[in-house]
Amino acid sequence: MNAKIQALVESIQPVDRSIETDIIDHLNDLTKPPGSLGKLEQLVTQFCLASQSSQPKIGKKIIFTFAGDHGVAAEGVSAFPQEVTPQMVANIAMGGAAVNVLGKHAGAEIRVIDMGVAVPVEFPGVIQKKIKAGTDNMAQGPAMSVEEAEKALWVGIELAQAAKEEGALLIGTGEMGIANTTPSSALFAALLPCEVEEITGRGTGINDEVLKHKIGVIKKSLKVNASSLSNPLEALAAVGGLEIAGICGLILGAAACKLPLVVDGFISSAAALVACKLNPSVEDYLFFSHKSQEAGHQTFLNKFGVEPILDLQMRLGEGTGAALAMTLIDASIKIYNEMATFSSAGVSKE
Repeated sequence: MNAKIQALVESIQPVDRSIETDIIDHLNDLTKPPGSLGKLEQLVTQFCLASQSSQPKIGKKIIFTFAGDHGVAAEGVSAFPQEVTPQMVANIAMGGAAVNVLGKHAGAEIRVIDMGVAVPVEFPGVIQKKIKAGTDNMAQGPAMSVEEAEKALWVGIELAQAAKEEGALLIGTGEMGIANTTPSSALFAALLPCEVEEITGRGTGINDEVLKHKIGVIKKSLKVNASSLSNPLEALAAVGGLEIAGICGLILGAAACKLPLVVDGFISSAAALVACKLNPSVEDYLFFSHKSQEAGHQTFLNKFGVEPILDLQMRLGEGTGAALAMTLIDASIKIYNEMATFSSAGVSKE
């Protein structure tokens, strides 16, 4: 790992829990039975700790949707052709995708980043950060070099740092890339670790025959790249994706500057897993937005030991789950800030 990324990863510290008592005392003084707002109380507590303030604020929110293509698509693991990636990037850039609608609902700006789409996507609104025109076929060798993975990480890191400097108080992840459940499943299998069969799902809707083939391709990819799988960064390069690496960098950058981040679904969780393997303290800054309908996501959530905010049987990606979760995080902050307290309202606690 290059020196500047290594230094940033090592700089990430666990949240300072010295303010936790004050946060909980305030929640318990609100005009309700203690703990009666359940996960909303947990959300605002986590937000306060991640942002290191017992006076949480609602403010600027950004969802970063990273786009990239995958050489492994040539193995026939997806129900859709690779041409869909640039088409959807254009759709997001023009504001017509689901993440645009839900981002607007949440009050979040959507920024789409070209990390590695196989063809030029120089549409207005697309942030140009292409490392290469898609990854190589991981079933034949590494998807990318370690140096390329590091470049993609640094893109994400700088985006998180810039968001913090802009005054963002909450950011989220999203992605677009045909065949990207295949590298994500490979990363989960390598790093959780788990069996390929229990983490691999149908992606965009493949049938039983193609699912069996997809599992075989992932197993072959893991075998071909076996020597790289014990190290998180090398595994990311070997069986990951450029957009996954960008998301991983965003997560690392957010944790380093104490900026709370909402992880989207299956693909973003794979990036989060890599980030947490690089430094376990990263997890303190993450909200896992929803349980994807992608079959293996439950395997990740169980093995990693996290509970998502939502389960809406979604599997779209883009940042849609992150956008919806942001609305509940905002709701939890409003409860904390706007609800009367027993001491101020003159209501008896007895």
